[in-house]
Amino acid sequence: MSSPSAAAATNIARGVQKLFVGNLPWTISTKELKSYFSKYGHVHSTNVIYDKTTGISRGYGFIVFSTREGFTNATNNRLHVLEGRVLDIQRASS
Repeated sequence: MSSPSAAAATNIARGVQKLFVGNLPWTISTKELKSYFSKYGHVHSTNVIYDKTTGISRGYGFIVFSTREGFTNATNNRLHVLEGRVLDIQRASS
């Protein structure tokens, strides 16, 4: 069994490795987002946010890296471009 503090530390570590990605082209899927960011390190998961009514991308998503190294590599690169759009990359708040 894990102690509550160990679980909290794990969640904090995961949060540190989570990126918000804004200004996504509406044509980018979760799979394409993962493929793009995999060059920086192993991607644990990706999530493109879609409008529940229309099913169209809302233009942003999240990436969780398996390692801090992948997260650092992605954030150190200031320019990310997909389908001609410059992505807005920020550390996710949660």
